Amino acid sequence: MKDNTQNIEIKVEKTKWNNALDKAFNKIIKKIKIDGFRQGKVPRDIYEKKYGKESLYKEAIDIVLPNIYNKMIEEEKLEPISIPSIDIKEINDNEAIFILTVTTAPEVKLGKYTKLGVKKEEVTVTKEEIEKGIENIKERYAEVSLKDGNIEVGDIAIIDYEGFIDGVAFDGGEAFNYSLTIGSASFIEGFEDGLIGLKKGEIKDLNLKFPDDYPHEQLKGKDVLFKVKVNEIKSRIIPELNKELFEDLNFDGVDSKESLEEYVKSIIKKNKEIEIENKFIDDLLNKIALNIEVDIPDSMIDDEKERLVIQFEESLKLEGLSVDLYYKLTDSNKEILKEKMENEALNRITNRLILKTIAEKENIEVTKEEIEKETDGLANFYQISKEQLLKDYGNKAIEFDTKMRKTIEFLKENN
Repeated sequence: MKDNTQNIEIKVEKTKWNNALDKAFNKIIKKIKIDGFRQGKVPRDIYEKKYGKESLYKEAIDIVLPNIYNKMIEEEKLEPISIPSIDIKEINDNEAIFILTVTTAPEVKLGKYTKLGVKKEEVTVTKEEIEKGIENIKERYAEVSLKDGNIEVGDIAIIDYEGFIDGVAFDGGEAFNYSLTIGSASFIEGFEDGLIGLKKGEIKDLNLKFPDDYPHEQLKGKDVLFKVKVNEIKSRIIPELNKELFEDLNFDGVDSKESLEEYVKSIIKKNKEIEIENKFIDDLLNKIALNIEVDIPDSMIDDEKERLVIQFEESLKLEGLSVDLYYKLTDSNKEILKEKMENEALNRITNRLILKTIAEKENIEVTKEEIEKETDGLANFYQISKEQLLKDYGNKAIEFDTKMRKTIEFLKENN
């Protein structure tokens, strides 16, 4: 990949630089304690004699550079795609000169992007999908009760288990009072089937084998012995489609099997419409991408991979999963995950660049009303106030997203 970078020299004159040094000292001195002086009350000359004037430079740079950088970006009409790297050319008591290496978005040479003839799939909902949807609803409202007798498919077994490889217990292979639905395929092949027929209190050894494609590298293809004890057995009682269930569901207008079928059909249809719409947009952008010329900077790809990994880790946390445990179980780490994210990162960047370039070429602009509508929609989606959304997301980002959505509508209308 080609780096679309340029070096820009920034000179901070004496007055502005000295002002930044003063502010840096006032900030740093609050945390400094020197014998004979109260914390935060050390005179400047005493501080500089002990620590040197150079100790103020880094803080002064952080104070003075952002405003100068933002002004330069505005004057030069640059659109950086990542935080610039900074090299110090010269720095002393009288001035500071920096070299900023700024990476900007690459130029995109568009090919054909209208009248593409991309087909959008039709939305269909089958009888089987409706029946499956109803079965899923019934499963969610199933009653669970303790059961005497043997474990059967569909039962919930409360078990203790411990796994051994070559006679040695392995990390992550032990649990107590684990709730396992028999037939859920949650465990490796043979584990759940091996519990069928057992009763409460029974103990059984299961000699199994981890699959060759098991995500944990150290367990792939290994023979394993699981010692399992059944503590309790619970059965699931699936409810009938009757008045009691319809009242429990409390779905608007649902009071019969027929109305439930219509309700489930509408939900499936709505979800499919969203999926098909997203695929249609992806197909449009993918076809446009076949006919473009662009050199995407490596730094742009690295930043996008970092964002994707952060999003993935946050999604794990929302599901109550430990990021460290995920990496341990998959025998990976953040860097390995970043590399796996490269294709998705490249695809996202390419799509953004395509939409941005088309918006510029077609003079697509957004109104205040359109931005306001987008803001309301996002705040409602994330269930936060508009003020919080603007604080977290930023006006510019919302304006950009609004313009990109409008550009997508242009492509759909001119397909």
